[in-house]
Amino acid sequence: MDLIVKKSTLKGTVSIPGSKSHTIRAVAIASLAEGTSYIRNPLISSDTISAVNCYKALGADIDTTEKSVWKVTGTAGKITQPKNPIDVGNSGTTLRLAIGSAALAPEGSEIVLTGDSQIQSRPLGPLLNSITQLGANAESVKGNEMAPVTVKGKVCGGKTSLKCITSQYLSSLLMAAPLASGDTEIEVTLLNEPDYVQITLDWLDKQGIMYENDNMKHFKIPGNQCYKAFDSVIPADFSSATFFLCAAAALDADITICGLDFTDTQPDKAVLDYLKTMGVHEKTTKINENQEEIQNFHEALNIQKSVLSGAKIDMNRTPDALPAMAVTAALAKSPTKLYNVAQARKKETDRISCMAVELKKLGIKVDEFPDGMTIHPGKLCAADLNGYGDHRIVMALSLAAMAIEEGSCRISTAEAIDVTFPEYVTLMKSLGANMEIVNQK
Repeated sequence: MDLIVKKSTLKGTVSIPGSKSHTIRAVAIASLAEGTSYIRNPLISSDTISAVNCYKALGADIDTTEKSVWKVTGTAGKITQPKNPIDVGNSGTTLRLAIGSAALAPEGSEIVLTGDSQIQSRPLGPLLNSITQLGANAESVKGNEMAPVTVKGKVCGGKTSLKCITSQYLSSLLMAAPLASGDTEIEVTLLNEPDYVQITLDWLDKQGIMYENDNMKHFKIPGNQCYKAFDSVIPADFSSATFFLCAAAALDADITICGLDFTDTQPDKAVLDYLKTMGVHEKTTKINENQEEIQNFHEALNIQKSVLSGAKIDMNRTPDALPAMAVTAALAKSPTKLYNVAQARKKETDRISCMAVELKKLGIKVDEFPDGMTIHPGKLCAADLNGYGDHRIVMALSLAAMAIEEGSCRISTAEAIDVTFPEYVTLMKSLGANMEIVNQK
């Protein structure tokens, strides 16, 4: 499918759906817990449904009939071997977390996990090595340190050293280690995106899991612990909110964004700080989204089109925000440097290279370097654009298209939006966006 986008004026109020990161972690922990858990306000997207299907295959009973609350009856840590390989689709988070969970299966089990073509191009080597060092056996079927992978139980604890080009490696071990038969020590030699690990630790804290954390460089996790059933509300997704924050700041817009909880650990809340650095002014009010619970307050942000200046922005903690920030930078009045985010090249696509190519099609000069890019603002012109099957690139390019005075942009692979944000086009159109999803030429 293609997304056709024209010049747009945006005005109104939008509520952001639940967090993908929290939803997938909730599904994983509920599936490993004993008893029945309730996950309220889950994100419903292809990535989160991949997590549901994956953990069903590992033995959990998950009822998603009611969209507002998912009911999960867990395995009490007793993972079962599925008859067929588990296909996680496009969900890298699900794959990495599930590798750790699969390593909890009994001795003699053999679990195969795979995904789509993008997933099969994303590195797993350090995680597979650590799982093996901790007593299980995890290896790439093709010998290239990528999916498909085979995991043979069982993790029993021990010591491992882990280089985390993605934080998901560490989150996988941290979630599996408490259920190992012995204690686990993890030395972290490199950690990108540490805030996503903190999201995992927040879940462990809510579960009462014991661990020692030395500044995220060294962890000790006692074994023979257990997860317990819970009833939790999933907070709104700052990664999804990024597109509305950037649209409000850079386009002809006046948008109020509701539902964001700035006390949550999600790293992409830093996007608002990036925009402030570039000159954005926001108005903040508190709203009560549940009249029965007086303290359940969240932020409502009003942001209007601003005169943006270029900036130097360290994006190591927020690689998912790079595509939207690159477009925002193209609409500023001076160059912006996005740096220290080499791991963005190892996401669904090489997001640095892909965004550089597409911005150049729109008439923007871009200097690309190994860990980032410098964007030189200019007048944008309409073009046919490639979304590369990457949900964040498709949505980011739609922001650029809404700023172009004449003509329209056709963005390919618009179906990728469903990976994390199926409501994106509907919500943008509710604000006045001139965009439509159509079948390909």
